[in-house]
Amino acid sequence: MTGSDEATPPSAAVEDRRPWAERALSVMGPGLVTGAADDDPSGIATYSQVGAQFGYSLKWIMLFSYPLMVVTQEIAARIGCVTGVGIAQNLRRHYPRSLLRLVVLLLVVANVINLGADLGAMGAAVGLLIGGPEHIYTLLFGIICVLLEVFMDYPRYAAVLKWSTLSLFAYVGVVFASHVSLRSALTATLFPSFTFDAAHAMALVAILGTTISPYLFFWQSGQEVEEQHRRHVKPLCVTPKTAIAELSRIRADTIVGMGFSNLIALFIIIATAATLHAHGITDIQTSSQAAEALRPIAGVFTFGLFALGIIGTGMLAIPVLAGSAAYGVSEMFGWTSGLRRKPREARAFYAVIAVATLAGAALNFTAIDPIKALYWSAVVNGVLAAPLMAVMIMIAMNKRVMGRLTLSPAMAAAGGVATAVMGAASVGFFVLA
Repeated sequence: MTGSDEATPPSAAVEDRRPWAERALSVMGPGLVTGAADDDPSGIATYSQVGAQFGYSLKWIMLFSYPLMVVTQEIAARIGCVTGVGIAQNLRRHYPRSLLRLVVLLLVVANVINLGADLGAMGAAVGLLIGGPEHIYTLLFGIICVLLEVFMDYPRYAAVLKWSTLSLFAYVGVVFASHVSLRSALTATLFPSFTFDAAHAMALVAILGTTISPYLFFWQSGQEVEEQHRRHVKPLCVTPKTAIAELSRIRADTIVGMGFSNLIALFIIIATAATLHAHGITDIQTSSQAAEALRPIAGVFTFGLFALGIIGTGMLAIPVLAGSAAYGVSEMFGWTSGLRRKPREARAFYAVIAVATLAGAALNFTAIDPIKALYWSAVVNGVLAAPLMAVMIMIAMNKRVMGRLTLSPAMAAAGGVATAVMGAASVGFFVLA
């Protein structure tokens, strides 16, 4: 295939024959999946707790965090698209190996704990819906996710992940099924209020730590590399003339993906504020607890939607958590990696996916408290997020790495602000914990 053929989009006639939803999803890519995966069962638990404890009052934080998410994820995506390799590979090429090992170690530890919490939440959700052994459901979900990620062809798998994002609309349904006053909810979103005490500050830190997580950086950067191979195009550092169109696509994809993520988070907070908080239920620690608490208040249908949403978002988030760990470990050791590869071509990469997923599932069979495990996962993510964001900015500003496509001063400044905010949030986490 020639370069001009590669750059030529499908004809309008072909695109017009596809359903509108498929056409809309086709222009979205790693940003959409990354944003949707941010609303994993652990994130749902955080948003549910915020809604239950504080009602509508802290919804504005989702608007505040949105530009921080966009700039951070766009920088991660640009690194992959411009250099043709992921974040860990760039660290390996241009920075001390000790820094790379520390970053990847913390990433893997946090991801395995997060995998355990998410798989456990999915098993609990099935148990709430149909009864039965929750631990067995947890293990089955882990096995199914591994099989899909290892043996499904990448183009089909990427399409499945994009279609899976539609499961998040379950939380939109929860809001409408709960007969929420959208006017009251909108007012609280647009007119911020904040009480300067430990509880509110901890909620702020928790939301920022949930929405801006290191595994999302590695995943989106790695997926941009996967997309280049799928489309048979070269990295932008080799073909800078195509940069304007590609970087515009990345920006649009990231803006939409992070917007979708935060919109769903808003709906979760609204739903739990209008139901749980309004009925005096203010202590929610897991997503399955939030679903169960909805049953006597909002009815079986609303409870069912919430529980199904946990399962759908988990099926989307598990591959992202396991995949980001595999990208990091494989790039650190120089192993052949990528979901586009056949299992025999990237045995070590897929082995990391399987081990990380099943190790997460195994945590649910131990005496480890899943709430405490999730707490320590948040600690590790807090430790890693701000320094990794600073490292990403250094990579993206390095002309040896990015060539002529380094960050603009405005984007570098925006990334610096996001890093400073996450650094302050991490310090706040330790001070208030």
